[in-house]
Amino acid sequence: MSEPSKSIEPRRSSTSFSIASILAVLAAVGSFYAGAIFGLILALVAILFGLVGVIIALSPAKRGGIASTFAVIAGLVGIIAAIIKFLGWFV
Repeated sequence: MSEPSKSIEPRRSSTSFSIASILAVLAAVGSFYAGAIFGLILALVAILFGLVGVIIALSPAKRGGIASTFAVIAGLVGIIAAIIKFLGWFV
């Protein structure tokens, strides 16, 4: 009788960043380099994707909770920067 093969390879689980966390960080960084209106839009997108990224990061197969949290905070700072840029138009 033939023995079954005992060389079963272990499953390798690699974690990866979620698309939402990557887009959130990119939008947050972009909000600082954009003008007032587009910067505000990018900051809001960063907050939205950051919150989604935090929720996705609760899964053990995904990473990016810290990056998403950073993006939410940077998005809030981006909103303040956009407001300052906007007020600069009137001064």
